[in-house]
Amino acid sequence: MSSANLVDINNLQLKLYIGGKFVEAPLRLPVVDPATEEVIVHAPAASESHINQAVEAARAVFPYWSTLDGASRAKHLDAIAEAVKRLKPQLAELESRDSGKPLAEAMWDMDDVSGTFTYYAGLARELDGKQYEAVTDLPPGGDFTASLRYEAVGVVAAIVPWNYPLLMATWKLAPALAAGCSIVLKPSEVTPLTALQFALIVEEVGLPAGVINILTGGPETGAILSNHQDVDKITFTGSVPTGVKIMTAAAKGIKNVTLELGGKSPAIVFDSCDLARTVEWVMFGCFWTNGQICSATSRLLVQETIYDKFMAKLVDETNKIQVGNPLAEGVKMGPIVNKVQFDKVMGFLERARVEGINFAAGGDRPTDCPRGYYVRPTVLTGMRPTAEVWSTEIFGPVLSVMAFSTEDEAIRMANDTEYGLAGAVFSGVEAQLKRVTEQLRCGCVWRNCSQPCFSQLPWGGWKRSGIGRDLGREGFKAYLETKQIVTHVTENALGWYNVAKL
Repeated sequence: MSSANLVDINNLQLKLYIGGKFVEAPLRLPVVDPATEEVIVHAPAASESHINQAVEAARAVFPYWSTLDGASRAKHLDAIAEAVKRLKPQLAELESRDSGKPLAEAMWDMDDVSGTFTYYAGLARELDGKQYEAVTDLPPGGDFTASLRYEAVGVVAAIVPWNYPLLMATWKLAPALAAGCSIVLKPSEVTPLTALQFALIVEEVGLPAGVINILTGGPETGAILSNHQDVDKITFTGSVPTGVKIMTAAAKGIKNVTLELGGKSPAIVFDSCDLARTVEWVMFGCFWTNGQICSATSRLLVQETIYDKFMAKLVDETNKIQVGNPLAEGVKMGPIVNKVQFDKVMGFLERARVEGINFAAGGDRPTDCPRGYYVRPTVLTGMRPTAEVWSTEIFGPVLSVMAFSTEDEAIRMANDTEYGLAGAVFSGVEAQLKRVTEQLRCGCVWRNCSQPCFSQLPWGGWKRSGIGRDLGREGFKAYLETKQIVTHVTENALGWYNVAKL
């Protein structure tokens, strides 16, 4: 595969990938550059027939792929990791153009993509040593021995969002491949380009036909996949309303499901924190990825004893953030991903103005960005806990701020949400960090930081933020079924029916 195939817009791979073949689709969907509002290319939209073919291909190869030893599967994952490393500049540029995230961020994403495949290659090898793992704490008696096997769930439908296109796909693909599953990947129709190019990498490394199938298309593609009778597991990252539909579809077939959904995560700043470092982490926690991240710590709680000083520094630094074309050097924030999301974010801000909420920073389009879906990083103050911008996920660069007095009040305000994905706490007192960590009702807690993410750690939320975990060992187990094996090992008869010997 030539690197030029990935960087040349006029020479992109724009076909579905089904059963090891590149397949044309007559229906095409426009892919728009959010920095210019111009169409980059038209991507294929899978039909129901294409979906059926992809699931059939995944089902056909599953008996072979799932019974390979983990070490054999790991070689493919390692090869994918190396290919991503080699093509990092091209993939990052394409991701930046497609999603609007700054190029430096996209480069980080590609590092995480390759690192995640490497991590799960290691777990695939480790799995070989755990097969037929002895269970040694059976009740006394000695008539039985027991062991455990770990086997792949089956055919997986992986439906991923537009904010981290290739990285979120990797969060699903890498552990599923390591476990022995075959996969149908459905990227967002808004940002499908790196997933389509990933098919070239699949071809290059010689992954057996049907192990990975890649279908682009609109919401109806995901709906058909979710309801498909030959899909064993659905893994989804995206909005709560779509997650509800997927969970409903999964319930009809009693399917295994993992859902990573929305969030409205808190960041609590105590007066013992390092002020300058905390300001930077607070900005990063909300404005990273152009504010379009499910775990964004977009509800900021600042202790009233340092509120004025902290807010003055925060607003000053927020106003310095360079917004512009994501491919330009020095840019720290690009455009919102598309017009639909841009209009949604601007709608939140307009209603906040009507409500009388104070705009301490941002809230409008940068004057030097007349085209593109740009929104300046925004800091809102002077609101009640019932305000829409305080309680509702915006998925844009909008930070809502309130003051608190005591630790107990901060914890109560932080937990007063339907979500439970993440939370951050900033304090110079270790005992306080421990107390607050233990009382936050969420799946991830960051202490004196916000948004660090590692392949080795489980990722997921409580309440309406989802079910199950991506990443870490828990994310690997999500693609495995446990089989208990019990063997009768003595000459002793059962004796229940007193069957005579022959």
